[in-house]
Amino acid sequence: MKRVGHLFEQAFTPDSLYQAWIDASRGKLSKRATLEFARNLGGNLDALHQELHGDTYRPQPYTQFMVYEPKPRVIFAPAFRDLVVQHAIYRLTYPIFNASFIDQSFACRVGKGTHAAADYAQAALRSSPPASYLLQLDIRKFFYSISRSALQKLIERKIKDKRFTVVMMMFADYGQPVGIPIGNLLSQMYALIVLNPLDHFIKRELGAKLYCRYVDDFVIFGWSRERCLEALEEIKHFLLTRLGLTLSRYSLHKCKRGLNFVGYRTWVRTRFIRKHSLYTFTKSAKRGALESAVSVLGHARNTASLAHLLTHLKEKHHDLFNRLPQSYRLRNHAHAAHA
Repeated sequence: MKRVGHLFEQAFTPDSLYQAWIDASRGKLSKRATLEFARNLGGNLDALHQELHGDTYRPQPYTQFMVYEPKPRVIFAPAFRDLVVQHAIYRLTYPIFNASFIDQSFACRVGKGTHAAADYAQAALRSSPPASYLLQLDIRKFFYSISRSALQKLIERKIKDKRFTVVMMMFADYGQPVGIPIGNLLSQMYALIVLNPLDHFIKRELGAKLYCRYVDDFVIFGWSRERCLEALEEIKHFLLTRLGLTLSRYSLHKCKRGLNFVGYRTWVRTRFIRKHSLYTFTKSAKRGALESAVSVLGHARNTASLAHLLTHLKEKHHDLFNRLPQSYRLRNHAHAAHA
């Protein structure tokens, strides 16, 4: 396997750091941390350049806060200057690692996402034999359980620049013996790197033709119940011995029952958003929160739930319905005419 070197010099030039600042500030120009960094942009970028090349750079302490949806998690928000460094690393390394990821790994990748994952899952259900089963699994406390030594070995299989990997691994440490912090830009890529061997194991060694993964939620379609149970034990063993990870749960049932995956309840012929999304939408409509309501509508755009949501707005919250983008109002009109 060819390893890539001389990345430190490429990632941390003045021009690269400036581009990283542009990437880091995109959509955040009105935020205080971004504005404060921009007030002395040249000086702040020069300070980062000197610290990195003088081997004195260290990330500042994270700002920690809790989020409770879809489940309680501690978020570790980096200082803006450290986000700039992460973007400088990400711009250079994402293409290197992305080339080795399977097409059916959908999280945090350009051109992928939840809609693409849901589309693939529904297509896989349709391609599965009628009496076949699906095996759905996820990993116990995934981000908090990642072995940083295993992560570093996987990074070093691709990158031979020691100075560069030292800086990369600074963003994997958050003061705990194991795990990586949720909230870092690079944590998203590290999650992809850690589970990439699992994807190739399931596809190549187990021979799964219909398989997809979104972060640590992954599904095999179209096998017999017995084959799924055999694969379950092989996957458990692989995760534990190769990656130091364990499963939190699994579901084994016939494909015709559909599945709950990436925010959707999906069957062969139809798809709905989850009940929690319906609850969020109802609460947003009552508050007149247009942005939140439009977000749920976007989530529901390829589902049977969309017509119901639009009808609900038109009948119960007409003022909010009239503030929707025209494409949604026209779609509701077309649905009503068809009905």
